[in-house]
Amino acid sequence: MKTFSIAIDGPAGAGKSTIAKKLAHLLQCIYVDTGAMYRSVGYYCLQNDIALEDEQAVGAALPMMEIILKHTEEGQRIFLNGEDVSQSIRTAEVAASASKVATYGAVRCAMVERQQDMAKSTSIIMDGRDIGTVVLPFATLKVFLTASVEERAMRRFKEYEEKGIPCDLESLKQEISLRDQQDSEREISPLKKAEDAIEVDTTHMPIDEIVKHIEDLLKGRL
Repeated sequence: MKTFSIAIDGPAGAGKSTIAKKLAHLLQCIYVDTGAMYRSVGYYCLQNDIALEDEQAVGAALPMMEIILKHTEEGQRIFLNGEDVSQSIRTAEVAASASKVATYGAVRCAMVERQQDMAKSTSIIMDGRDIGTVVLPFATLKVFLTASVEERAMRRFKEYEEKGIPCDLESLKQEISLRDQQDSEREISPLKKAEDAIEVDTTHMPIDEIVKHIEDLLKGRL
């Protein structure tokens, strides 16, 4: 199979990450965890005493960060300057740092550029809200996943239930509706379906069926 790229966009709770990871495993390619990349930047800043509030200092440090994603037999691993940081970047402190640095234009531009470079040399799958419109406008296949607010709220409810986290279904519905509005109306990279994206409603589809459907769509493009 020749090199390809798949852009998966859609609102919160539509199953983007779950489906992207399963597809990557099935197709033996890289799942570009964009969140892990921002976490790696935050982790580097924490490790090197770079003030997260200093946008200029964070931006100046970017050329010193080599972030590589590798597909291995143990699953996907994230390397920062040769160090496997796959577990190190999963702490609450690093998550908070990632949220901070991700607001900086220089960081976003650098990460998008690296993501685009990856797509030039290897087969990748990437999910988000502006992948097909901004990050990978020339992707081999663009998919826009949707699901009803009720279904997405129920998925989140079950997820929290399994983790023992107290939650209220009606509150989750309201939160998801508000998130949809915020994501669609934000000024920088709003949630938007690319004109050439194929919409897939996941409301009544099991995960494996969605993965198979996207695999078939890809085969039709190669």
